[in-house]
Amino acid sequence: MRERRAGKHGAAGSETMQMMIEGLAPTRPWAVLAGAMAIDVFFGEYPSALHPVVAMGTCITALVKRAPGSAHPRWQLLYGAAMALGVPAMCAGLTAALLGLAGRGALGAVGPWLVFALEVYAFKATFALTALGRAAREVGRALSGGDLSAARAGLRSLCSRDPSALGEGELVAGAVESVAENASDSFVAPLFFFLVAGIPGAMAYRAVNTLDAMVGYHGRYEYLGKASARLDDLANLIPARLTAVLLLFSGRLLGKDAASGLATWRRDAHRTESPNAGRPMATMAGLLRVRLSKPGHYALGEPREPLIAAKIAEAWQVVRLAGALHFALVALLAEGRHAF
Repeated sequence: MRERRAGKHGAAGSETMQMMIEGLAPTRPWAVLAGAMAIDVFFGEYPSALHPVVAMGTCITALVKRAPGSAHPRWQLLYGAAMALGVPAMCAGLTAALLGLAGRGALGAVGPWLVFALEVYAFKATFALTALGRAAREVGRALSGGDLSAARAGLRSLCSRDPSALGEGELVAGAVESVAENASDSFVAPLFFFLVAGIPGAMAYRAVNTLDAMVGYHGRYEYLGKASARLDDLANLIPARLTAVLLLFSGRLLGKDAASGLATWRRDAHRTESPNAGRPMATMAGLLRVRLSKPGHYALGEPREPLIAAKIAEAWQVVRLAGALHFALVALLAEGRHAF
């Protein structure tokens, strides 16, 4: 009789402990956001061998090798459209399937923690705020030390522009432009799509953006990359404008010229070929009271202050605060939606 009582009490205690452990499992959106952000801040990017975006790039490269030749522009256009739709759909589907299998396959209290770890791992791969700041600071440090060669090499990691003939002011402009534009692509947009469609949505966005970066330019991939470029424009329609708003708020908090930022956004945002890139870039130009230009393409803002290396640090300071504001906003909205 005593053994039976002890068994019942032991079973009850075990069940209570399991319920307590499961109750502590981090299944809420804010926990996933915080976990992914902590990895970004303290560790930066994953090694290439473990980075899902590197795998995306490998897949896209393999598909490009099998694309119709340039002598068949119509088939290139159709093949490129299939890539533009198929790769993001595949990435989102694989992500959802992996998280679903982890949730069903794990036993007991381990399940929620395993899903959490996979969610954090996958979501972190979709954004890179710390790496953006690190790359910008490297250009700024090189310019401050008078090392134009190092600054040019650093700019290559920020944008696709050829920096080999750029002077100091042009290197500063390129870095500031890239920090502002990539604030949207590398951080605001992935978190926006996480809020809208969860981690599969963020992964699909990263696939769209990677496709655009690899084949979305004029020239060699004029037809093959057209659909990817247009889809990327569509995906960034809201995030780019949201980024401009966040930059205005953070600039105002940091004592920058918010009135000039808003005026420059309104006047110059449409001057870039991209329907989106001009929004954060023009806003940043106004906030810093500088002119950002790419000869033969666009000129944003007024040259009220010189383009010196310190402007790169100022731009990163604005972007960093804008990122913090966006993180807090997405966490609050995601948690509110989860509660209902």
